[in-house]
Amino acid sequence: MLAMLGVGYYFLKKNNSVDDYYVAGRQMKPWHIGLSVVATDVGGGFSIGLGGLGFTLGLSGSWMLFTGLIGAWLSAVILIPRIFKLPNAQSLLSLPQIFKHFYGKKVALMAALISVIGYVGFTSSQILAGAKLASASFEALDLNVAIWLMGLVAVVYTVAGGLKAVIYTDTVQWIILLVGLIFIGLPICFVQLGGWDAIRASLGADMLSLNQLRWQDMLNWAITIIPIWFVGMTLYQRIFASKGEKEAKKAWFIAGIFEWPIMAFLGVALGMLGRVAFQQNLFAELGFAASGTLDPEMGLPLLLRTLLPVGLLGIMLSAYFSAIMSTADSCLMAASGNALTDLLAPSFKWNDKQQMNLAKWITLVVGIVALLIATQMRQVLDLMLYSYAFMVSGLLVPLMAAWSKRKAGPVPALSAMLLGGGCTLTLILLEIDTPLDLDPNLFGLSASLISYFLLGAIPKINDLKLA
Repeated sequence: MLAMLGVGYYFLKKNNSVDDYYVAGRQMKPWHIGLSVVATDVGGGFSIGLGGLGFTLGLSGSWMLFTGLIGAWLSAVILIPRIFKLPNAQSLLSLPQIFKHFYGKKVALMAALISVIGYVGFTSSQILAGAKLASASFEALDLNVAIWLMGLVAVVYTVAGGLKAVIYTDTVQWIILLVGLIFIGLPICFVQLGGWDAIRASLGADMLSLNQLRWQDMLNWAITIIPIWFVGMTLYQRIFASKGEKEAKKAWFIAGIFEWPIMAFLGVALGMLGRVAFQQNLFAELGFAASGTLDPEMGLPLLLRTLLPVGLLGIMLSAYFSAIMSTADSCLMAASGNALTDLLAPSFKWNDKQQMNLAKWITLVVGIVALLIATQMRQVLDLMLYSYAFMVSGLLVPLMAAWSKRKAGPVPALSAMLLGGGCTLTLILLEIDTPLDLDPNLFGLSASLISYFLLGAIPKINDLKLA
């Protein structure tokens, strides 16, 4: 944590403009971008969430990140070339600016609001993931105390260093995580639990199979995770931070491979080992007897705390804390970038120094709001997927229609955003049961699609200009 704060301090004086702060001066290399992308997308929330899926579904839980691989490669082929062909590509800072290019200021403003709300929620989920891991690992650490501890560290170095600090720390954090999982977590836990024969006997054939998954689960993951690669502000910031189209595409291909199979199987494997440890009653001294129940997302932290010796446990915890902060800082930068670039900047004229100072204050405020939300939530994966779904259902249809040259006017675009995001959010907040247990995002996207093309087919509405 001190090292991450040090990186933020290092870049504190090296950012001279909003370009430096939000898109790292547009000079980042593919490996830094690629590792930062996967660290942001998978990060701690999916690491803890994957552990929970491994605990409940076994190897089949790895299919969730297969959708990440598909999304990364599709966006590399479809999205990135289109962005670099825009006439103002070298001056873009945010996704809503693309909406402004296609639909005008009012639609861009709504896109910014949707993105800010979604990324504040996503930042909260990452902070909660870190707090769960910390509170399960340190006996006397309360969950809410852990939330403030983890969150403030991520917020402070992000406020200080901007996207350069975020990308460089992401690279280091991701390397720490992979080394910790591959060379410490998996092998030591594997041996401590009795080796392959004992693990296989405890898990059974279903947990070791890749086909123990409902079609609804795969569809729900696909319609939530694949589209985020086309509407995620964190990803657009990294596209804008790349030197050019070739470097950005290479970074996205790198990110896809790290998502699946590498991180997918590492994450669920440790979750499965957590289930074995629970079934062997190794968590009884911590108050979780095998005869009782256990939050699946707590299986992984309890496994590490129980089986790893002092020192190695510290390395593994630093690995997971690194992954968690690597996503929290990126989402914080996304929300902050939308707030400054798209909500405030159009109304005021500032010089570079004033914009830089305001950017830091906005990042701080957004971070504190995310911390407050994290104290009220308890399920990491749910909060992440809800945030994803809200952004996807509001932004995907009008954006993809514009890229495919089937663009309607600003009124159909705005209605699609409001109906799509509103429908998904209503279903989630009111906890309405959906047919066949399908994700609310599917219904939000359907409402958005129908609204966009229905209103777009009516000339008088399609040609209306927003005041």
